[in-house]
Amino acid sequence: MPRKGENIYKRKDGRWEGRYKKGRSGTGKMSYGYVYAKTYREVRAKLRKAQFLWEQCRPQPTNETILFSHIAEEWFASIQQQLKVSTRNKYHNLLHYYILPAYGPLPLAQITNTFMDQHCKQLLSSGGKRGEGLSPKTVSDTVSLIRIILKFARRQGLHLRCDGSDIHIKQKPKPMRVLSQQEQERLCRYLYAELDGCHLGILLCLFTGLRVGELCALRWEDICFPERALHVNRTLQRVQTHAGSGARTKILVTPPKSPCSIRTIPIPEFLLPVLMEYRGTAQGYLLTNSTSTFIEPRIMQNRFKKALQHAQVEHANFHALRHTFATRCVELGFDVKSLSEILGHASVTITMNRYVHPTFSLKQENMRKLSVLFPVK
Repeated sequence: MPRKGENIYKRKDGRWEGRYKKGRSGTGKMSYGYVYAKTYREVRAKLRKAQFLWEQCRPQPTNETILFSHIAEEWFASIQQQLKVSTRNKYHNLLHYYILPAYGPLPLAQITNTFMDQHCKQLLSSGGKRGEGLSPKTVSDTVSLIRIILKFARRQGLHLRCDGSDIHIKQKPKPMRVLSQQEQERLCRYLYAELDGCHLGILLCLFTGLRVGELCALRWEDICFPERALHVNRTLQRVQTHAGSGARTKILVTPPKSPCSIRTIPIPEFLLPVLMEYRGTAQGYLLTNSTSTFIEPRIMQNRFKKALQHAQVEHANFHALRHTFATRCVELGFDVKSLSEILGHASVTITMNRYVHPTFSLKQENMRKLSVLFPVK
C-alpha cells in the first residue's frame, strides 16, 4: 500500500519504490526520479537523500524558460482549495477564455507592459465569444488575475520584466437603479394584493436589503418571531461544475459571501403579521413552504420582472431592491453603521460608496438648511 503523501509504493516484485518530482520538460510534462530498496525504511531514506541531492544540483529555472501557463497552473493548484466554488469558477473562466490563449505559450521574459497593454486593448475592442469586445469590468478583473499570478511567480524567486501594476482599465460607474417612492408604493400594493411565496420574498428584500441568493436559501426556522428578527447564514446559487460530461451546473447552498454577511436583521413591525399569516404550519424554504423544493435566483429574477410589469413599474434587476432599501434608510435618517451591519458589509465605506444614493429632493432639503446661515436684514 502506498504511504499517503510520501510517493512510496510496494511493487509486485516485493521491492519498495520511491518517486520524486524533478521538474517539467519544455512541453510542460512532469518528469520524475525513482529509488528502490527491499524495505520501506530503506527506500524512505534513499528517497530523502535523492531529493536533497537533486535540489542541490538541479538547474534553476529562469523566466527565460518557464512558460506563463506553468506558473498559472501551479498558482491555481495552490489556491483553489481555499476558494469558494463561485470564485474558483470565475478564476477558471478568466484563465481559460481570456488569459491563457494569449499568455500561456509565452515565457515570463516576454511578458511586458507593452504586451499587456495591447492585450487589454484587444479584449476591449474584439474580445468575447461574439468578438464584440468585453466590458471594462471584465478586462479589469482579467488584469487583476494576471497581477496575482505574476506576484506568485515573483514569490517563487523568478525575475519579472513587469508585474502589471502600471496597467489600469478605466471604468465608468454604472448608474444604479433605485425605485422612486411612487414606484415602491405601486409595487407594494400589487405584492400585497397578489401575495404568494415569491411576492412575500420580494417584500422581504425591499424592507431588509437581503441579496437574492440569501432570500432563496432562507428557511422558516431562520425567522425568530419572538425576537422579530431573521438570521442570514446561508446563500443559494447555481454554479458551474466544469465536468467532462453530464450537467454543467449545479445548485449549492453555502455560507454567505463573507463572514460579515452572516448577520441578524430586525424585521419591520408591519411585515410580522404578513409573515405569520402566510407561514401557518409551513416548514422548510420560505419561498416554497417545502423542506426539499427551492426557488433558485434566476427564477426569482424572472418573477420579479413580472411583478414590475403588473405593477406598471419600469424595468429593474432584483438587486435594485437592495439599492432601494439602503436609499430609503438614509432618507429616513438611519445611522450608517447600523445600516452597514444590516446589509452585511465589511465597512461603512462600502455602504456609503456602493449603496447609498441620496435623491435630488434630499439634496435640496439639505441645501435649504444652509438658509439659516444667511443673515436677512
